[in-house]
Amino acid sequence: MMNTTEDQVEHTDVSETARSIRERLGHKSIVLIGLMGAGKSTVGKKLAALVELPFFDADHEIEKVSTMTIPELFEAYGEAEFRDLERRVIARMLEDGPIVLATGGGAYMNDQTRRAIASEGVSLWLKAELDVLMQRVARKQNRPLLKNDNPRGVMERLMTERYPIYARADLTINSREEKKEIIALEAMQAIAEHLGGVVMTGEEKSK
Repeated sequence: MMNTTEDQVEHTDVSETARSIRERLGHKSIVLIGLMGAGKSTVGKKLAALVELPFFDADHEIEKVSTMTIPELFEAYGEAEFRDLERRVIARMLEDGPIVLATGGGAYMNDQTRRAIASEGVSLWLKAELDVLMQRVARKQNRPLLKNDNPRGVMERLMTERYPIYARADLTINSREEKKEIIALEAMQAIAEHLGGVVMTGEEKSK
């Protein structure tokens, strides 16, 4: 149960909104997209708890089925082969919905994956500024695309290439240096409004 003093949201209102979202989703899933460091996994877990759906991380599922880490897959097979595996894993997971699914940064760039998400899910882009992304990815060493002398330049290039495609998502939420619970609540509210369901009102949704 959420702390209403901290989050200013009544549990009953959250429960009603969650139930409304699940009813309107049916078999469809909530799919988080965005660049590495956008917070897809951390926000996704909290969002899944709010809407009471299972959470899955596509990268973790890929590592599970391949018994290799993402950097090992990139090194052994290259990005093209990795993207094909990623596409197949995401398609399989979407068939088992409804779930909340965090995808890798390049997943939504694949036409087939994008069509599958459009057909079987509601896509939500966690959009973040460059400085926020760089601050977050600096904490982890498992980013194969950033293993070079100019990771910031690579990230800028990825933003230029991917943000116009990410913008095709059903919904966009600003991922910033804010409590992940707040971002998750904003995402929940946006999904409820998108689906035409019960939304949190007045002071309950204020942050």
